Amino acid sequence: LLSYIGKDKIKILFVFACVLGSSLTSLGGSYILRPVINNLVEEDKTADEKIKNLAIGIMVMAGIYLVGILCNYLQQRIMIGVSQKALVKIRDELFSKIQKLPVKYHDTHTHGDIMSRFTNDVDAVGEMLNNTMSQIFSGVITLIGTLILMFVTNWILAIVTIVTVPLLVYVANTIGMLSRKFYKGQQEALGAVNGYIEEMVTGQKVVKVSCHEETAINEFEFLSDDLRQKQMKAQFFGGIMGPVMGNLSQVSYAISATVGGILCLTRNFDIGGLTIFTNYSRQFSRPVNELSMQMNTIYAALAGAERVFEVMDEAPETADPDGAVEICAESNKVAGARLIQGEVELRNVTFSYVPGKTVLKNINVAAKPGQKIAFVGSTGAGKTTITNLINRFYEIEEGRILIDGIDIKNIKKDSLRSNIAMVLQDTHLFSGTVRENIRYGRLDATDEEVIAAAKIASAHSFIERLPNGYDTILDGDGANLSQGERQLLNI
Repeated sequence: LLSYIGKDKIKILFVFACVLGSSLTSLGGSYILRPVINNLVEEDKTADEKIKNLAIGIMVMAGIYLVGILCNYLQQRIMIGVSQKALVKIRDELFSKIQKLPVKYHDTHTHGDIMSRFTNDVDAVGEMLNNTMSQIFSGVITLIGTLILMFVTNWILAIVTIVTVPLLVYVANTIGMLSRKFYKGQQEALGAVNGYIEEMVTGQKVVKVSCHEETAINEFEFLSDDLRQKQMKAQFFGGIMGPVMGNLSQVSYAISATVGGILCLTRNFDIGGLTIFTNYSRQFSRPVNELSMQMNTIYAALAGAERVFEVMDEAPETADPDGAVEICAESNKVAGARLIQGEVELRNVTFSYVPGKTVLKNINVAAKPGQKIAFVGSTGAGKTTITNLINRFYEIEEGRILIDGIDIKNIKKDSLRSNIAMVLQDTHLFSGTVRENIRYGRLDATDEEVIAAAKIASAHSFIERLPNGYDTILDGDGANLSQGERQLLNI
């Protein structure tokens, strides 16, 4: 995550400078209390002198805190800009990676879960980058500065306060480990729920025609209840961190105040010193308490980041080898590309989606240019698999697939796929006009070529009857068209 915000080094350094200024003004403002209070309890000064010194002290404190407010404003403003820029980069890289992943990844992950990584998980990361990063740095500076001033004020009380630190760290670490585990489970359960919702909404017609509503409700309730249980555990352990740490810091504060009072009576410790020390005692535990209250955000973000980077770390499609050739057809010549006739051959092809479960074994098929070939067989025999392999959506284990004698492994993927037309039973149309959807296969096609293609596919007549013809907007995967019309547009 840090690598994404590290590219704005100058802004980050300025943010840290603002955080440093804010922390120092907070510490300095507190220290001014010492002379102000000591001035009020001194007996050898007149009331006018005390009021005058009090007014000066208040003005100095007001000036210091105004600087702190300005630093806080600049820190928040700049950090939000840096974090949002980082989120844009993460989303862009995640989307680019999704485009480069093999079809196998999309076949083994629900669309809803992938979408959840784009939305819920990335948003969780953004929440942390917006606020928590600067708070961590501010907390560290405040802790160090407070510790130094505590020793300057009274070393005995400083040691008394520090004795409680190991207990604070141990409790925070124990609760934090549990919290992180449950937050990871929460994000995974959220992805599962989103995946199921997406699946049910997309297949709503099938659900209704199969009278599957009750089963769908029961399955969703099971997933929703699993999410509820994991959210309760995550929120509980994330939520108790603050109260537990707050109560422990109150114990530390009470001990410091008690020992400080005794020192005032026995070792002439000044009242102003005791006042600012008890203030520092609170300030010492405040960063720990603030960070503990941020644990919900931190662990949700880390769990989300893990899910985002899981996708980033997935192996992309196999790269084209050096010397891979481009191909083209007679009707669509490309300069420098090899002209092909369309002879396709599978030689001793063996393939399995899952290791050990062979789908195709030593398959030999040959199709001559111009032939119309039908694959006939029972479900699961491998008909669709062969079309997937010719498109190189999957890599074969043994054998070769040849087009005009060229192994498809030696043909550039983009060139190979742009010369293959594939229309599935389950059609998919994009949001946009009919014209844009037809042009999706070749973006540089002219309007005349779009209409000519529609006529060849016998789609021109029904397109003309649409409200705006070729400029009719399709929505919901072409929901305003019949299944047959959608099929024709795909063709």
